[in-house]
Amino acid sequence: MVAHLQPILNAPPPPSAEADTQGAVPAVRSRRRWRRFWWLPLAIAPLTLGGVYLWQTRFADAPVVQAAVLTVNTLTAKRVSQYDIQRQYSGELVAQRRSDLGFERPGTVVSLWVDEGDRVVAGQPLAQLDLQSLDVQRQQLLAQRQEAQAQLQELQAGPRVQNIAAAEAAVGDLQQQLALAQLQRDRRADLYDQGAISREELDQQRFNTSALENRLAQAQSQLDELRAGSRPEQIDAQLARLAQIDASLRQIAVDRSKSILTAPFDGRISARAVDEGVVVSGGQTVLSLVEAGPLEARVGLPPDIADTLTPGTTYPVQVGNRTVTATLTALLPELDSASRTVTATLTLSGADLTVGETIRLLLNETQPTDGFWLPATALVPDDRGLWSVYVLGDTVPNTPQQFTVARRQVEVLHTEGDRVLVRGTLQPGD
Repeated sequence: MVAHLQPILNAPPPPSAEADTQGAVPAVRSRRRWRRFWWLPLAIAPLTLGGVYLWQTRFADAPVVQAAVLTVNTLTAKRVSQYDIQRQYSGELVAQRRSDLGFERPGTVVSLWVDEGDRVVAGQPLAQLDLQSLDVQRQQLLAQRQEAQAQLQELQAGPRVQNIAAAEAAVGDLQQQLALAQLQRDRRADLYDQGAISREELDQQRFNTSALENRLAQAQSQLDELRAGSRPEQIDAQLARLAQIDASLRQIAVDRSKSILTAPFDGRISARAVDEGVVVSGGQTVLSLVEAGPLEARVGLPPDIADTLTPGTTYPVQVGNRTVTATLTALLPELDSASRTVTATLTLSGADLTVGETIRLLLNETQPTDGFWLPATALVPDDRGLWSVYVLGDTVPNTPQQFTVARRQVEVLHTEGDRVLVRGTLQPGD
């Protein structure tokens, strides 16, 4: 207020009367105006002094509030250009070989020597059919063979001397009979010319002579055949008959062998379909056998993923809660008609693996990105589905170990265990 009134109180006197006369009214008016509000400085001063006193008495002794200081763990943000992600592809464990075993021929099952769960080795007998009918057929064929063999030996040995002698005697007897008949025929012809006998008697004698000539020719042919021995064709025919009988005997042996069911490979009996006394048809399943040894996993893969795999390479496979290694053996050349995937076959070894278990093939894929790996505990929820992280700012004055913090919005790209991959306003070095 003093500063505002000083120009008026120290104003210089007017330089002349004219000037005084001209300026008298304004000066009087000004003095009158200030005289009207002379009490304002006196009223404001106590109020000002009272306010200062009240402020000093109220806030002078108030404690200074200190900012809360938290102890935290920090790390420096480092940018990454890629990350590995693990994909899982499901499949099923199967045996490399599995067979439903049955008999090729029908019959009655009389013996079953194994049960479900039994381990068997290749060639081990498992079951048998009734063999009685085959045994009877075999005995009949053996008797026929003996007969055919005796006839062959007779043909190969040729006719006996006694038979030849008897045939020669028969020929000689017929020759004599024929000579006598010819004499009688000639005599009958003379008598007929003389009219002593009838034509009928002459014809009868001629017929008897002709019959003896035929009999003599037949006997002579038989004698010649005996003297020549057995014909080669007869021996060949008899040999063929023997071969046919032998083939039938071999067929009986094959049928007998097929009446005993044997294991085609080492394995374990997984199912027993029939019991003793059941009449089965050819091809009917009697036992199911699963091969023992390494199991095979079949997994469907997208074609682009299958192209990145190499047969002969080992890959991790998850079976239940365990992770084992498996060797990729093949990638089948045809796509599955239903899933349109490539079937990959992998070999697994393990005594405690079970056929039919579900397996998961674990494959790592590298994905390009632009982000930062952070602990999952560093994230705090933010608006619009985003997340935030706190970064250190400037140090607090006079306290080099204390910093201010600032929030940075980030977007979660991938999670892996207790860490997350994020991108956003975070900068390298924060």
